[in-house]
Amino acid sequence: MPEHMQTTATTRESVTRARVGVADPQDVLRRATIAAGTPLRDLTPLPGGTSSITYSACTDAGDQVVVKVAPPGLEPVRNRDVLRQARVLAALADVADVAVPAVLGTEAGAPPEVPPLFVMSFAEGESYEPRHVAAGTRPPADEMRARAAGAARMLAALHATGPAALGLDEAPVALEAEIGRWTKAFGTCELEPAATQAEARCRDLLAGSVPATLEPAVLHGDWRLGNMQCLGAEIRAVIDWEIWSVGDPRLDLAWMRLMSDPTHPTVSAPEAPTLEPDELLAVYEHATGRTVPDMGWFDALVRYKQAAASALLVKNAERRGEVTEQVEKMRRGIPLLLAAATTHLT
Repeated sequence: MPEHMQTTATTRESVTRARVGVADPQDVLRRATIAAGTPLRDLTPLPGGTSSITYSACTDAGDQVVVKVAPPGLEPVRNRDVLRQARVLAALADVADVAVPAVLGTEAGAPPEVPPLFVMSFAEGESYEPRHVAAGTRPPADEMRARAAGAARMLAALHATGPAALGLDEAPVALEAEIGRWTKAFGTCELEPAATQAEARCRDLLAGSVPATLEPAVLHGDWRLGNMQCLGAEIRAVIDWEIWSVGDPRLDLAWMRLMSDPTHPTVSAPEAPTLEPDELLAVYEHATGRTVPDMGWFDALVRYKQAAASALLVKNAERRGEVTEQVEKMRRGIPLLLAAATTHLT
């Protein structure tokens, strides 16, 4: 996964590897076997992810499963709460037209020394983000467009069933709190003077024009094709639910539109064939049967959000002495994202 596509994931976890304990693979396999209710073998680490440890394993029948374990030595809270992830997956299992891995079992552990874990089904396929992966081996154009349309329809289906009906009783995140979260992140970073001024203007515009909220929905938090296992044109499963929440459905919709925007400042393949942001909105609106209001404000908010997350990534890379060209590209993208956000607001 390109570095800038790890923005949301990386900002979920500020604790370094040095402070995180090392999971005992044999103990993980033993407890995962108990959770799944069937013998598991061949536990193998899977790459990616910063909030939890992910493995693949096999059953005696040869079926592949995925095991997610909270990091040992840390309280399993927020994005590290793997049992919370299992809870939303189980709740969504019977929602029509929403594809998620099946939860096969959970094991509470004794955190933080013995971290909780859960076992879920493995969905065969590829996770490919058309405009944020440099051109190379690429799925056919018609498949990429079909995946994008399917993702927009599936998002509409996700938002169609209220959290209460799914047994998810979490309080909705207010839009003001969402602005405040990223304002706080900016406050921990040193920006160029021009970027500091752009951040303040963008923040004031956002705070001064908060729209009326829609009925709260379950939000994935990072809804994009790169978080979906696809085979051909089919979306087999939406993965990576670490930062799910309850809130205004336009947050997920705006984030998907941002990932499809060919003018995104760190885009790798602007020419990649996929649906344009307005095409995604049209598919979503057709699926819901209603017009979505105030999308410009939400398009601005997600750009403000990614600018803040990029600033955090740059800060952390500087602290580690790992300032790569990709990091510099993110640094250059911060004022561009803020300028684009301001344009959406004005």
